[in-house]
Amino acid sequence: MRLAYPVMISQVGHPLVGFSASIILGHFAGTVPLAALAIANGFFNLMLIIAIGISYGITPLVARENGAGNYRECGRLLWHSVVVNILTGLMLLIITWFGGQYLIAHIGLDAAVVAQAKPLLVLLGLSIIPLMLFLSFKQFAEGLGFTRLAMQVSIWGNVINIVVGIILVKGLFGMPAMGAKSIGYSAIIDRGLMAVVMATFVLKKHRFNKFLQGCRPFQFNVGRFKKILATSVPIVLQNIFEISAFSAAVFIVGIIGARQLAAYQIAMNYLSFIYYAVNGIGTAAAIQTGYFLGQAKFYLLRVSALASYHLTIIFHLVTGGLLLVLKSVLPKVISVDLQVVSMVGNLFIIAAGLEVFDGLQVVSLGILRGLGDLKYPVLINLAAYWGVALPVAFALGLHTPMGLTGVWLGLYSGLLVASALLYLRFRHLVNAKYFADNVPAAQEHLFNNVVQLES
Repeated sequence: MRLAYPVMISQVGHPLVGFSASIILGHFAGTVPLAALAIANGFFNLMLIIAIGISYGITPLVARENGAGNYRECGRLLWHSVVVNILTGLMLLIITWFGGQYLIAHIGLDAAVVAQAKPLLVLLGLSIIPLMLFLSFKQFAEGLGFTRLAMQVSIWGNVINIVVGIILVKGLFGMPAMGAKSIGYSAIIDRGLMAVVMATFVLKKHRFNKFLQGCRPFQFNVGRFKKILATSVPIVLQNIFEISAFSAAVFIVGIIGARQLAAYQIAMNYLSFIYYAVNGIGTAAAIQTGYFLGQAKFYLLRVSALASYHLTIIFHLVTGGLLLVLKSVLPKVISVDLQVVSMVGNLFIIAAGLEVFDGLQVVSLGILRGLGDLKYPVLINLAAYWGVALPVAFALGLHTPMGLTGVWLGLYSGLLVASALLYLRFRHLVNAKYFADNVPAAQEHLFNNVVQLES
């Protein structure tokens, strides 16, 4: 738990940025800037998923090398990760600048919304570069178990983002009111400061000396780039298959009705906080798994993994209870439409009982990531979300009287399948009968069943 809770808090910072931006524009700027933010975020969030997924690749690798005592290799992986992340950020910026603006301009949106959404999207795209630099050092530090540092930087980063956003959107202290663009400028300032602070901590703090001494920043090796990408790309695919299914469900709900769509979006806004928080448990599980794998302490690896599952179940018991208690309160923060509020409450009741499957699949992905098992989770996610969740959501939502509830249950059917298959994959790789510290058979069994990455 000491390792997990700082990661959980820092992970919640991702949805908090969008949530706070919506509140700021909704209260201080009006409907058109808020609509522009929704359109810009619709495209940018996909770029953000790719960026975060690529940055995650270094964490289990560093944890494994740290466990094995290869401290300088951790530092070498850091500098290779910085290059991979910056190049990825530049690629995503180009896609956002040209592809995103073109898409927004040609999908038939209101001209006033387009006029504010395009410059906002460009600014958000520019913020990817400092974000990727921040994530490089953040994921490195977390991979070594220094999770509180990233948490503190993320907390202060969100505070700065909110304060700067309010100043720019209202035009305080002599600044011109910037409308939707204020969110883009605040993102650049916030992420730039976070990158500088995080990099300074890692490069200057004595606790990182043994990992960075003797590591030249520009001494690169193709094998390390391949190792990072071999971990990062499957993580991106896993995320895309899941998130894209939930995004595609928006169109199914849109066919059902406008109020149902509003209820779906409100419910997803709140559940995203739970998702990112439990993603922190998954990241901690990946770190612990990689560390014990590097030490060849397989019994501790198994105990740590099972503890992550237990923590996830407890976490969802608490959050499920909160959803039930606050099902009529939370929706009113965003909507005053009583029908929408009632629909969101019904979705919360279902989520209270079934959201645990989302948490279990996230933690399983983290454990398997720590083991280096990358291929099968991608295939499982593809089958669960596009082979089960969406077809069931389509059938129940549009071809039964269940409507929105049917779509919701369909999505959870995919989460149930994913959580079950990923857990079975974990059990297959780390079968209890092979687990005893320093038993060569255990190591041979595990490494024979896990995707091997080139050194």
